[in-house]
Amino acid sequence: MLYANQPEESVDGFTDAFLLKLAGKVKGLRGADFDSAVKGVKYRAFVAASERAYERAGEGDGEGPGTPTALINGVRINEQYSAVVLYDRSLFGQLMQMVEEDPDEFESLMSSVEGLPEG
Repeated sequence: MLYANQPEESVDGFTDAFLLKLAGKVKGLRGADFDSAVKGVKYRAFVAASERAYERAGEGDGEGPGTPTALINGVRINEQYSAVVLYDRSLFGQLMQMVEEDPDEFESLMSSVEGLPEG
């Protein structure tokens, strides 16, 4: 629900009113406890800690790794290709095999696959 209704990245559109409006579309979610948690920012510390962890996961730029991001056996799938590879069963299978056999060959595999977006 949040992903499908996210505001532009340059705007903090997740206001209490917006979150409660979206929550109203999810059967059984709205209630006194939920509304109180949203309005009282009950999970602020958890969200802040999650954001810091995400930023640390970036590559030194403090902006995080981007989405979608996946690591397989500690090898990060290149952002340029992850949106394609993660959703194509055949390509993902090739990637899994490549990562297992020789992680350094990842770029070679990606450059040999037709139809991938240019970086």
